[in-house]
Amino acid sequence: MCGIVGYIGQKEAWPIIVKGLKRLEYRGYDSSGIALVADGIKSYKKTGKVTDLEAFAEGKALGGKVGIGHTRWATHGEPSDRNAHPHLSEDGRLAIVHNGIIENYGPLKEELASRGHVFQSDTDTEVLIHLIADILKEEKTDLLEAVRLALSQVVGAYAIVVADRESPNQLVAARKGSPMVIGIGEQEYFIASDASPIIEYTRNVVYLKDQEIAFINADELLIKTIDNEVHTPYVQQLEMQLEMLEKAGYDHFMLKEIHEQPRSIRDCMRGRIYPQEGMVQLGGIKEYAEKLRNADRIIIVACGTSWHAGLVGEYLIEEYARVPVGVEYASEFRYRNPIITERDIVIAISQSGETADTMAAVELAKERGATILGICNVVGSSIPRLTHGGVYTHAGPEIGVASTKAFTAQVTVLTQIALYVAQLRGTLPQSKLVELLTTLQDIPLLVEKALNCDEATRYIASEIKDATNAIFLGRGIGFPVALEGALKLKEISYIHAEGYPAAEMKHGPIALIDEEMPVVVIATQNSSYEKVISNIQEVKARKGRIIAIVTEGDTAVKGLADYVIEIPHADEAFLPLLATIPLQLLSYHTALLRGCNVDQPRNLAKSVTVE
Repeated sequence: MCGIVGYIGQKEAWPIIVKGLKRLEYRGYDSSGIALVADGIKSYKKTGKVTDLEAFAEGKALGGKVGIGHTRWATHGEPSDRNAHPHLSEDGRLAIVHNGIIENYGPLKEELASRGHVFQSDTDTEVLIHLIADILKEEKTDLLEAVRLALSQVVGAYAIVVADRESPNQLVAARKGSPMVIGIGEQEYFIASDASPIIEYTRNVVYLKDQEIAFINADELLIKTIDNEVHTPYVQQLEMQLEMLEKAGYDHFMLKEIHEQPRSIRDCMRGRIYPQEGMVQLGGIKEYAEKLRNADRIIIVACGTSWHAGLVGEYLIEEYARVPVGVEYASEFRYRNPIITERDIVIAISQSGETADTMAAVELAKERGATILGICNVVGSSIPRLTHGGVYTHAGPEIGVASTKAFTAQVTVLTQIALYVAQLRGTLPQSKLVELLTTLQDIPLLVEKALNCDEATRYIASEIKDATNAIFLGRGIGFPVALEGALKLKEISYIHAEGYPAAEMKHGPIALIDEEMPVVVIATQNSSYEKVISNIQEVKARKGRIIAIVTEGDTAVKGLADYVIEIPHADEAFLPLLATIPLQLLSYHTALLRGCNVDQPRNLAKSVTVE
């Protein structure tokens, strides 16, 4: 979850690394640090954000054309200056930055301590750099070989970059289970956890694969495996645009990304749906059409917001393709003994493509013989490489930690998959397929219309900003929307919020309702509309404050609710793509009024690459 940046070349490293760390702060912002290699190693690190590091280092010696940097999401050891990265070897010769967890750091630390090593931090990372230094000294080898030998003893996940004051013109990088990309410039290389710090300087990149180690100097990139096999680097071209990483006049990345959803949903469908022909084409899974046609079951594995998208997928696939679907938390799926057969399809959903629990679930299902398909946003990430096939969402970089456009893009892909499988299995009349695809094509325009609720959500936020709890209710396909709305509110405003199926409210949660409790209800005109009205009346009888998401023109709910937000009418299948919009804006404005950092909420990170 941490962010790593490295540079080696002809330019000054400090400004490049600082800018890169700022682009990676969505991965962690408990502390940050930079080590520069010039007349030894100069290391600067500070608790807090990268701006705190800049202030701390002002006026200090910041020269050097080789350096490594890190922005941290704490795992081992509390956020503090001494636990911040980079970490140094005991003699100060080596510096390391690390994203991941070394699971066997305890026994390694005990062994090193018995040999006289003294540690300055609580981190597993410091143990690793001591181990590398120990091997370097005892084996009298070079840095690349010392790193390789050390990593052969490590259990866990890592992306690391190591610098050496005795070889000041080289860096060694490696990865296993955590992402790392190397940008190739003119006599310079850029190393980062993802492409966002690199795109400003070069489009030529190499995505390091699991258990690969890179030796880098200004003139050479050599890649080996932990087993000492030389690999030829595969250079790819980045498709990302630099302007995607800027706020473009918006106050926050989250607000920008909310307003990007008409574009991101449209991009997600481009070249994939043909409404007039009533046809869906998904090239990334075309090879597995026969398996999808004959699948006994589809299992969706995901975490967090992606899990909510998976629940929407369950409703749509079962409704239209008539295939049984199970939606599993990846973190739970991997730690039990699930029943999986060769006739099962497993769909793994991850915005980053690096979610550790989802990757582990994929590997388990693969071992059991299932066909694995992925839904990811980041091209070149780990899950697309692990799966048999898949579909990219093409949402573009999502910098705000609370997911917005990635969620609606995932739902859009799942909608297309549902209709594609229905097309393969012949479970939908052609006329209905044409109707649904025609509406889906118009969804970006309807989302633009839904975004007009900004003023209404800002006012409602001012009314509920002092609440300590909230309940979100939905029925049918509106239930996952309620879950996602509750997650957004608690993530960025720190108001405790829970999503429930509306009918379940009377089986317990109704005890919480009083005049102080905001109750957000998905009350659009669909198959369960009358039932939802009954649920609203139950809340009203207990004096709860009702915020209703309704279909434009609704009159019945308006007479019951305290606050109403209208969204455009569409087929029930597309409710999640429209009803989610006001819930995102409501959370955003509530968080702002409470003085919260909407882009970097406390304790969270964008890409959960550790277990």
